Amino acid sequence: MILPRYDTIMSSSQQRRNQVKTRRRNRGWSQAELAQRAGVSRAAVSAIEVNRLVPSVASALALAAALGCTVEELFGAPGETAWAWPPPEGPCRYWHARVGNRTLLYPAEATAAGVVRHDGVYREGSFHPSGDDQPETTAVLATCDPAAALLAEEVRRSTGFRLLVLSRSSRQALALLAQGVVHLAGVHLATARDAEGNARAVRAALGEGFCLLRAARWEEGLALTPALTIRSVRALVGAHLRWVGRETGSAARQCLDELRAERRPPRLLARDHRGVAEAVRCGWAEVGVCLRLASEEAGLRFLSVRQEDYDLCYAAATEDDPRIRAVISVVRSASYRQAVGTLPGYDTAEAGEVQAITCTESENGPNRENVIV
Repeated sequence: MILPRYDTIMSSSQQRRNQVKTRRRNRGWSQAELAQRAGVSRAAVSAIEVNRLVPSVASALALAAALGCTVEELFGAPGETAWAWPPPEGPCRYWHARVGNRTLLYPAEATAAGVVRHDGVYREGSFHPSGDDQPETTAVLATCDPAAALLAEEVRRSTGFRLLVLSRSSRQALALLAQGVVHLAGVHLATARDAEGNARAVRAALGEGFCLLRAARWEEGLALTPALTIRSVRALVGAHLRWVGRETGSAARQCLDELRAERRPPRLLARDHRGVAEAVRCGWAEVGVCLRLASEEAGLRFLSVRQEDYDLCYAAATEDDPRIRAVISVVRSASYRQAVGTLPGYDTAEAGEVQAITCTESENGPNRENVIV
């Protein structure tokens, strides 16, 4: 369960931010190039970037001038460091990312990319950092997209930024974005019958001032054990079968409730699309709602129910963040479109389009506008 509380770990007097590596990379400079521009040694730049060397006043001023910022911006206090949500008891691996003016720590969990190298271990009240990824070069995406690892891989390869992918349903992801603990939230509540589903969900959870970046359109439907000979969705829904469901707030649960009308939801619940497919593959259930990709990966039969628009939601105020710009540029790239567009059930023809969500008041009440930019 995600708890909306944050336990401050370190105050700004206990930890200081070092932006040298981030700003150097944003300018596309090597360590040697920055060293030459600032008049310091490359070895000094390397040591300063990993906090092995505290720069002298002269070096700090020279580096700040070369990077076009103030010393405070380059080495200033970062504000608080806090857990994004309470960690489990005992030793806990964690990742870190800068969100707003806080450095947040995320207890490590299963991701779409499998095991992702952690940034440290919290043990008996002490932190033991490891790894080279910096909070300022890490973006966090909450989504249930089983192919999100391809996006993260392309972001890393083409921009150098790290994209952490946390498995969450559409409304869980929006809740985390509202709490300010992730940069992006994956949403797929829009269908051909309800094209405004994603925008409406964003307005309800977040209000105005957010954008939707189209990542794909995909097929959602019924994954069923190959032993079943039923050929239509209607017949499948009417049969007495063992179902696996999803939690309230997920698009899969929305689809399931529409199909089964007033029937009680299944007792067996899966965490994500692959969990639904795995439950059917292992014989715990005979049918469940998931994406075509997850169904085909598990070797199951699939009956398509609907097409859904899959968007990435982010705050409009963060669109100048180099991490957000990196994600947008990758989603618009030919390599992303080709890699994701050839997956079963995925269509990337509209990938990269941005929809700005605004709410304006008129004499007749709220007038909601969607602007494609």
